[in-house]
Amino acid sequence: MKLRTIIVDDEPLARERLRALLRDEPDHDLVAEARNGEEAVAVIRETRPDLIFLDIQMPGMSGFEVLRRIEGEHLPIVVFVTAYDSYALQAFEYHALDYLLKPFDHNRFRKTLARAREQASRADDVESRIRLLLASAAGGRHALDRMALRIDGRILFVNAAELDRVEAEGNYLHLHLGAKSHLIRETMNAFEKRLHRNRFVRIHRSHIVNVDRIKEVTPLFHGEHQVLLCDGIRLPWSRTYRDNLSRLVIG
Repeated sequence: MKLRTIIVDDEPLARERLRALLRDEPDHDLVAEARNGEEAVAVIRETRPDLIFLDIQMPGMSGFEVLRRIEGEHLPIVVFVTAYDSYALQAFEYHALDYLLKPFDHNRFRKTLARAREQASRADDVESRIRLLLASAAGGRHALDRMALRIDGRILFVNAAELDRVEAEGNYLHLHLGAKSHLIRETMNAFEKRLHRNRFVRIHRSHIVNVDRIKEVTPLFHGEHQVLLCDGIRLPWSRTYRDNLSRLVIG
């Protein structure tokens, strides 16, 4: 598989240098170049690259601002390329793969490409970087307003408010969003930690529901309850999770 790659740098000689180095790498496909941040945002959205060599200090919009503009969208593997070592710490706060300090030699460049190939081949790393970026965009909160889900080999971005309920089935979860349902491999406990406590409630070891979708809760026997959702679905609310019910009830 070829890595679809773009170069972003305001200096023509810097772009030419990277272009020349990439010519010797048959598993990289240079799909676009950009001279500034605005162009970078446009080509990232248009070409959806796997890898981006991104200058940091550019007129108008920095490399960091480029990433902030595309947060929540397609996230390529990022290698920062700069003449300034003072940005290194900030670069890795953006979960960059590497930080190439100009001038760099061919050996250093090839080591970076080897790491990019390894990371691109590990889909879990890609998904993890997306989640980390979204968490950073959310101000460091662990619960997210937008989630990145791996569905059938692709990354699907979902607004948490669109999620109606989550249903466990062994080591898999069914995510119900309106008329659609997606199956992902994750534990209920791990997924619950990604959700806002005030928006979602665990009602059963196999069920989490969006509070906004609850129409009615009916008491049954021995501390058990039944939940009626707005779409007519009825689910059990087990006594194991009755404390979650009490925190929702006023009066």
